[in-house]
Amino acid sequence: MQGIIGIILLVNLKPTGSIGRADAVIVVLLVCLFVMCFAWSWGPLGWLIPSETFPLETRTAGFSFAVSANMLFTFIIAQSFLSMLCKMQAGIFFFFAAWILVAGVFALYLMPETKGVPVDDMVERVWKQHWFWKSYMTEDDPDEDLKQRKLEMAASTSRN
Repeated sequence: MQGIIGIILLVNLKPTGSIGRADAVIVVLLVCLFVMCFAWSWGPLGWLIPSETFPLETRTAGFSFAVSANMLFTFIIAQSFLSMLCKMQAGIFFFFAAWILVAGVFALYLMPETKGVPVDDMVERVWKQHWFWKSYMTEDDPDEDLKQRKLEMAASTSRN
């Protein structure tokens, strides 16, 4: 829809910054349709993906980072949209259409499938098995590390 809006504005936008009434109605309807489709598809993913993919140990920190990033980029887009629209005119819709394509490619290739995977098994069954993200995962078991540190602390306190 972003591309269609961009094409309509590119073809029909006059040097005075106006378009015909019929084209304006079509653009407004397409923007409303885009917002509706976004709310049913990409919009909730900023909240859904962190809640399903972060392991329990890091969920709070990960979700707070995701929410903060979401709010920051929403602020940046809201503050820059009008000046970008004035400068880029119809090109702004192609700009956002390109970002939608980038997000789609990212989701297709880098977001793992989590259907049917319990949250407790997310690291072992999803992240450590994924073709890309496994290179960022360590083989160390944090529970084993914690047990080892507790044993070392107990041993050092018993010596004192």
